[in-house]
Amino acid sequence: MANVFGILTAIVLALAAYIANKNKTAYDAKITATKEKQTALADTEVKLKVAKTTLTEELPAQRTEVEADVEKLTAQEAAQTKANTALEEVTKTKSAKLAENKAKLDDFREKSKNTGDIDQLAAKLKTTLAEVEELQQSITVAEAKLSDLNAQNTASGAEVGAAKTKFENFTGGQSLATLQTRIRSIYPNWGFVTLAAGNNAGVVANSTLNVIRDGEVIAKLLVTAVESGTASASIVPDSLSSDVTLAVGDRVVPGQKAAVSTPASAPVVTPPASN
Repeated sequence: MANVFGILTAIVLALAAYIANKNKTAYDAKITATKEKQTALADTEVKLKVAKTTLTEELPAQRTEVEADVEKLTAQEAAQTKANTALEEVTKTKSAKLAENKAKLDDFREKSKNTGDIDQLAAKLKTTLAEVEELQQSITVAEAKLSDLNAQNTASGAEVGAAKTKFENFTGGQSLATLQTRIRSIYPNWGFVTLAAGNNAGVVANSTLNVIRDGEVIAKLLVTAVESGTASASIVPDSLSSDVTLAVGDRVVPGQKAAVSTPASAPVVTPPASN
């Protein structure tokens, strides 16, 4: 009987040890999962801080600068238009004066047909021709000035149009259609890349970009921060296939703006091996 109790006791102890070991394994797994979630939370908080800085500091400054450029160019266009109008009025006045002098010359010629004083007629004719030539030169100069002003007005209009396009893209969260750049560096642990171009080349914060390789879109990027000559962008979740790896030098062009949800964890991208 004692042996039976001893055996039962050993079985109970073994079972208890097995359960305790299993509980410890589950506890350790829970601790590991908690640490991973804390790491992901820290990464998300860093990205949120960067995004808040962009929204509260960089974007308002950039928008103010673009609005100032548009206002300046618009004022220049208005001044140029006013100057052109004034010059056109001067040209009209000169043309009317030329027509009047021509009429006088024709009348003078008609009246002087039967005159006998050739020397006096020649002197008057010479004076009149000199006045006509002077008026013609004045009109030529005025037309040249008008042509220059029209060219300046056209250039100013083009600058205003470019500034308005830049402003519309900026406020609409869309990079310029002419943008052509490359991936400069990749940070797989953070899930973002840096670009070899910034707002000078038309990169706009919060815009969507396409990564192109062999003529196909292999991934999408969301611009999070922009400087004059560089920018950083997060890799849009689910836009990168599991069998595709981004590489430094991949071509980047503007894409269609789309709503992007915050990922539970950043996608892991392996940077290319250094040469």
